[in-house]
Amino acid sequence: MRFVRRAAAPFPPKRLGVFPGSFNPVTIAHLALAHAALDVVDEVVFVLPRAFPHKPYSGATFDQRLELLAAALNPEPNCSIAASQGGLFIEIARECRKIYGPVPRLSFLCGRDAAERISGWDYGAPGAWREMLREFDLLVADRRGEYLPEAAELASFQSIRVDPACDEVSASEVRRRIAHGEPWEHLTPEAIHQRLREIYTPA
Repeated sequence: MRFVRRAAAPFPPKRLGVFPGSFNPVTIAHLALAHAALDVVDEVVFVLPRAFPHKPYSGATFDQRLELLAAALNPEPNCSIAASQGGLFIEIARECRKIYGPVPRLSFLCGRDAAERISGWDYGAPGAWREMLREFDLLVADRRGEYLPEAAELASFQSIRVDPACDEVSASEVRRRIAHGEPWEHLTPEAIHQRLREIYTPA
């Protein structure tokens, strides 16, 4: 794991919010989720994997996404930005352990839709997901509905509240609006508007 930006929060944190994503591009919903998580964690680290297990890079490049994250998070003292080698939660968790050590509780941030996708992923072995939950837990924002884990997994999940207005905000919607010449600026941090025009406006 390589850091692009380190938080000013005490190191190591007692509880670390780990926020993996493709950030193509970072939106106000990403920032809202991080802000909500900071009510219960000491630091949030935004993690951009060098490779994803389920999709290739398209749109902004790896370096451009890191650039956009750095600009969007510039005023956030308790947020870090890092690049990981692995893309699965368990791979990212173990990379975090190498940096942060054994002390912090690792809590991954995601929305309801992402939590359902990740928990239902075929990891190639029965019970693999529950084994992973021994190494981290999830902070899940209700997004177009509430996430309902299985009873045996309840202790590994905590709901966090994010403004319902963020439910309709997504990176794919930002890209679609830019491509079609529709208003998109209200969905993204103001600090990155110019770079978003340069990167995502069709030639």
